[in-house]
Amino acid sequence: MVNLLQLNAGGIDLKRSIAELATTIVDFVIPPTCLGCNSAVGQTGALCGPCWSQMRFIEQPYCPVLGTPFAYDPGRGALSLQALAAPPKFDHARSVMLYDEVARKIVQSFKFGDRPELAPWMALWMLRAGKDLLLPNAVIVPVPLHRRRLLQRRYNQSAELARNLARLSGCRFKPNILQRIRSTRQQVGLGANERARNVRGAFRVPSQYEIDVRSSHIVLIDDVYTTGATLQSCARALSRKGTARVDCITFARVANGVAITDL
Repeated sequence: MVNLLQLNAGGIDLKRSIAELATTIVDFVIPPTCLGCNSAVGQTGALCGPCWSQMRFIEQPYCPVLGTPFAYDPGRGALSLQALAAPPKFDHARSVMLYDEVARKIVQSFKFGDRPELAPWMALWMLRAGKDLLLPNAVIVPVPLHRRRLLQRRYNQSAELARNLARLSGCRFKPNILQRIRSTRQQVGLGANERARNVRGAFRVPSQYEIDVRSSHIVLIDDVYTTGATLQSCARALSRKGTARVDCITFARVANGVAITDL
């Protein structure tokens, strides 16, 4: 048996040792499975070979504002047509991958399949994708759920991602800075204009947190960037209270032209 006290005396962090031992025990009792298809894998938080090969990670070159990938490199600082035609209310957005079949399985398992334990692994990828936005003074804020939906789902998937991302990045985590003040329809099946109308005016900054928002750098966290309607509505609420900068990091994003009926 591993002697954790000896490990700690040898310079290994006790908490990390306990966490590693706990992971080993859990993996022995419940063998780890692929995040994408649930087939057996060697370690927790991993993907099998076929799922990994299907992942479409977003890499440079991409639009520096919206984070949408370019088919070719248009040159340093070039913006996408979408960012030029309709500048967003936030400053920058980044995502780990395109919302394809594997990403959809991961997100839906996490969001609707009662799998909050996926959050630390998803946040690791988000840390890499959003490293240029996670500055030392940034405040990490999840997109909030209405209390009625939170009771139904039992946890806010965006808050789980945000909590883990704050732990990994060292940024401050402020889960209550934004409040969803009315229950909105689920965005599943709605078009872009309907989504925008659905969440318009749905968020506010509670008065006790206005001082935390003023002149601050907020990084909004959500699971999927679809049309950007929810993040835009959140950014408007923050900007009204004097936020200096609002950035967004999501796990996945819908590519231009991809159907959004399942989101």
